[in-house]
Amino acid sequence: MSKPSDLSALLERAHAVLEKLEQLLPGPAEAPDWKASTAFRWRRRNGRAELIPIEKPHRIRLSDLKDIDDQKSRIDRNTRQFLAGKRANNALLTGARGTGKSSLVKALLTAYAKKGLRLIEVDKTDLVDLPEIVELIQDRPERFIIFCDDLSFEEGEAAYKALKSVLDGSVSAMSDNLLIYATSNRRHLMPEYMAENLQARHVDGEVHPGEAVEEKISLSERFGLWISFYPFSQEEYLSVVEHWLKVFGAPKNSLDRARAEALQWALMRGSRSGRVAWQFARDHAGRFEE
Repeated sequence: MSKPSDLSALLERAHAVLEKLEQLLPGPAEAPDWKASTAFRWRRRNGRAELIPIEKPHRIRLSDLKDIDDQKSRIDRNTRQFLAGKRANNALLTGARGTGKSSLVKALLTAYAKKGLRLIEVDKTDLVDLPEIVELIQDRPERFIIFCDDLSFEEGEAAYKALKSVLDGSVSAMSDNLLIYATSNRRHLMPEYMAENLQARHVDGEVHPGEAVEEKISLSERFGLWISFYPFSQEEYLSVVEHWLKVFGAPKNSLDRARAEALQWALMRGSRSGRVAWQFARDHAGRFEE
């Protein structure tokens, strides 16, 4: 039979072990220095999460984004409503690659940071932490956009259900100072297969998708605002090239010659887009820098 002194010593050792274990276990993320930046990145390492200020956010102006005026107008109006404390929607920006989806979200931060807009970039794999992020910012006076770039999911990913829950399905309401803006090349954020279309059924002349398709649509439908982007025509592409050549200070007498080179550049890349135009303009203007 153990003596009382032996039992007391055993309890003390157990308590010391528990204290060490608590130190090793990841605790809740601490609030960052909110004045350090207007943009932050959520990062989880070795089980510990933190909100890291981005020292030099990518500053691009709304006026730099050409030939997407309708898309700019819709997302800008939604964001201004949000900043004014009015009702606004989570937004899903989908469509052709390189047409300005991500740049448009970054340009909103440049335009409205002084009015209290803040951006939090979250990788797809970290979307399971959304409830923790919401709790961290819910009492802040700023207005936050959680930015998920190039979003897509495969079957069974935990992040898919986490995002779906935060957007609409959770028991607790999303904070009033938070919106989610996501970009994707896929409208429904998940791969679609021909076999799934065979599950469609016809009822009274209406087509009803199968359960697999319904599940995929259910996530994208939780974004109240859908904004689509399309490939550029040749003239739209050349217009963007000319804009960036002027921004980068290319000589005026090189602009006409640049048109033919810009078309060859797009042909080699297999795409006419704002991104390709920007990349060509950087290359072309760089030849004239001393």
